[in-house]
Amino acid sequence: MSRPWRRAGQQPREGELTGVVRVDARTKRLVKRLRAGEIAVIDHEDLDRVGAETLVACRPAAVVNAGRSVSGRYPTAGPAILVEAGVPLLDAAGPEVMLLRDGDRLRIDDQGVCRSGEREVARGEWLAEEEIRKRIEAAKDNLAAALEDFTANTLSFVRQERDLLLEGQAIPTLRTPMRDQQVLVVVRGHDYRQDLETLRGYVREYRPVLIGVDGGADALLEAGFKPDIIVGDMDSVSSQALGCGAEVVVHAYADGRAPGLERVQDLGIEPVVFPGGGLSQDMAMLLAYEAGCDLIVAVGAQSSLVELLDKGRKGMASTFLVRLKVGNKLVDARGVNRLYRQGVRRGDLAMLVLAALVAMLVFSLVSEPLRLFWKDLFYLGKDVLYRITSLF
Repeated sequence: MSRPWRRAGQQPREGELTGVVRVDARTKRLVKRLRAGEIAVIDHEDLDRVGAETLVACRPAAVVNAGRSVSGRYPTAGPAILVEAGVPLLDAAGPEVMLLRDGDRLRIDDQGVCRSGEREVARGEWLAEEEIRKRIEAAKDNLAAALEDFTANTLSFVRQERDLLLEGQAIPTLRTPMRDQQVLVVVRGHDYRQDLETLRGYVREYRPVLIGVDGGADALLEAGFKPDIIVGDMDSVSSQALGCGAEVVVHAYADGRAPGLERVQDLGIEPVVFPGGGLSQDMAMLLAYEAGCDLIVAVGAQSSLVELLDKGRKGMASTFLVRLKVGNKLVDARGVNRLYRQGVRRGDLAMLVLAALVAMLVFSLVSEPLRLFWKDLFYLGKDVLYRITSLF
C-alpha cells in the first residue's frame, strides 16, 4: 500500500508517521497553536476550503479528522486542497481521537491505525486524491437536496428574523463615522490576501472605513492596514489586533449573550455589544449599511452556494438574506486579483521611454547652449573620423 505521507516529504521510521498532536474541534482555534511538523487532530465534517487553506499554511505532518471530510452532502473543496498540498489526511477516525491531549505523541501506520504509546486510539482511512475526486463527483448529485434544505432554512430564518429585511436594524453608536463613506469589510476567507494586495491602490485613494471581521482584523494588519472597527465573536482574532486602537464591536446572540465579551474586557478594552442572529460578517455589513454608508466592499466573504453550505445551514440563510438587503450598496471583491493586477505593461513602459526621448530632443532643439554642444560634438566626431580614415 502506498504511504500518503511520502508526498509530504515525511520519512517516518519503520513505515510509521509520528509527531506531537494538537487537538481542537474548531479548526480556526487549532491553527493558532499548530506548528510545522505537528499532527492536527480536528473534528470537521465536510472540511471547507478556508479551513483547509489555514491548515496547509501551518505545514502540519498530517491531519487526522474525527469526522468525514467529505460526507457527500455537497462537494466541499477542503480535502482536495490538503492532499494536493502534500498534507496526508486520515479521515473518519471517530470521536475517540478527540480524547487526545495537546502535546501527546501519536504514531499512525499506513493502515490508518493511531497509537499513543502502546494504546490504540483510533482507526481511520487515508484519503488519496483519486478517492477524494470520486466522492466529490458523487456529492454533486446531492446539490439539489442541499438547495432544498437551503431554501427551507432561509424561509425559516425569514419568519424568525423578518425585521432584518423589513425594518432598520438598531445599531450601536460608534465613534467612527460611516455616513456617506465607503466601507471595506474584510473576512479571512478564500483569496483574501491576494484581493487585499490588489486593493492597495483603492485603499490609498478612497481611504474607506476598514472593518475587520474577527480574524479579518489580523488580515488587515498583515497587509499593512490598521482596522478602524473590529466586529466578531472574538474567537479567532488575536489580542494584538484587539489592542491596535480600533473600535471593538462584540457580536452577541439575539438574546444578548456575548461569549466574547469577557475576553475583550480582560484586555482592558470596553467594547460595544451588537446582538443579532446572523454571522459576524453579516452584522458588519448591517452595521455599515444602517449607518448610511455609501458603498460596502467585501473581501473574503462567502458568495457561492458551496461556500454558504460550508458555513452550515444555520449561518448561510442569514448571509444570503443580508446580501439581499445590502445588495444595492454591496460590491464583492472576490477574485479581483484575477480580474485586475496592478503593474506596468510593456507597451506603457515603451511609450514612457519614447515620450522621454522626444522631450529630450525638443529641449535640445530649443536650448541655445545644448544646440552649440551638439554642434561642437558633431564637428569633433567628424574630425576624429577624418583623422582615422587618413591613416589608411
